[in-house]
Amino acid sequence: MFKIVCVTDRRLCAGDFMERIAKIAAARPDALLLRAKELPAAEYLALAEQVQAICRAYQVSCVWHTYYNEETEFLHLPLPLLAQFKLPLGRRLHALGASCHSLAEAERAARLGCNYITAGHIFATGCKAGLPGRGLAWLQQICAASRLPVYAIGGINAQNIGQIKKAGAQGACLMSEFMTCAEPAALMAELRAAGADN
Repeated sequence: MFKIVCVTDRRLCAGDFMERIAKIAAARPDALLLRAKELPAAEYLALAEQVQAICRAYQVSCVWHTYYNEETEFLHLPLPLLAQFKLPLGRRLHALGASCHSLAEAERAARLGCNYITAGHIFATGCKAGLPGRGLAWLQQICAASRLPVYAIGGINAQNIGQIKKAGAQGACLMSEFMTCAEPAALMAELRAAGADN
C-alpha cells in the first residue's frame, strides 16, 4: 500500500501546534515524522513524548527525528548522524530511516541498517527556497536502484502525488500541506482520492 507521511514544522503551523497534531493524527496518516530542528535535545524529547501519546491514541506511528530516548519506537536521522548511531544494548526500534539525496547515500543508509529512506526534494518547495527539485526521473532512478523502500519528499501535493507513486516510491512525505491546510482530514481524503491507494 502506498503510504502518506506527515512531516511537522512548527514554524509553518497554522494555530496551536498540539491541536494541529491531534487533527492530523485523527486524519490517520500512515506515520507522523516529528521534525523540530530548532529545538535543543531536552525540549525536543519532551515534545516527542507528548506527540507520541497523541499518535498512539489514533494508532499512528510517531517517528522521532534526530533525538531519541527509551520511549522511541521509530527514528529518522540525517545521514551524518546515522553513521555515528548506536542503540543501547537490548534496545530495538520498529524502524530506522535516513534522509538521502543521491543513490550513493541510499546505498550507505542500507549498509548502516536503515529500513527505509526519504529521497528529495522532488519538486520545488518553499522549504528549499531557490533550489530546483531533483525531479521525477531522479526519483525513478533512486527507487529502481535502492534496496530499501523510498519515501519521496519535497513539494508534494494532491496534484502530483500520483506521479510520485508511478515513479516507484513506496510513499510520500508532506510538510507544508499538513501544517497549513484548513482541515487535515479533508487533505487526507483528497490525497487518498488522488490515486495514492489505487
